[in-house]
Amino acid sequence: MDPTTGTTTHRKILIACIGNIFFGDDGFGVEVARQLMARSYPSNVQVVDFGIRGMDLAYALLEDFDELVLVDAVPRGGLPGTLYLIEPDLVPIRQAGEQGIFPDAHSLDPLKILAFARSLGARPIHTLLVGCEPAAMGSDDDLSMGLSEAVQAMIPDAVAMIDRLVAELSLAETVDLSSKGGFS
Repeated sequence: MDPTTGTTTHRKILIACIGNIFFGDDGFGVEVARQLMARSYPSNVQVVDFGIRGMDLAYALLEDFDELVLVDAVPRGGLPGTLYLIEPDLVPIRQAGEQGIFPDAHSLDPLKILAFARSLGARPIHTLLVGCEPAAMGSDDDLSMGLSEAVQAMIPDAVAMIDRLVAELSLAETVDLSSKGGFS
């Protein structure tokens, strides 16, 4: 809340959905983006389908966002369709950003993109990852469009999780940047 005006200030949130629709369940983030874009979020929330355009995400992080919610398929060894909420460890990102790192322009590794954005001057940002355990991920040699039944069934739950995060993060007074989670 702004002490001089008494109004509530909403934190600016970027929901960055990532993935490749030609690699089976790797398209999870893209499908979640389609669902989220049909919703009416307040003006402090921006939903973007970045697909595999990591450089676009890095440049978007140069804007003045307070919160980043990544949405992606995350293979962690769980049952296909398992949803995860991960708070990544930002220390390696800060260190890599100081050293400089240049990611592949046609793929999207979240840690590399966050580190690259830091090397460009992006400020540290509180980051959460909404991930889904894939059943099958394609490859350059094995293109496969469409999500598995297990992952497709979790899209509504992922959207509901993101709705809750938006409500909580929009009004957060302070955010602890000493994250303890990690990407797999």
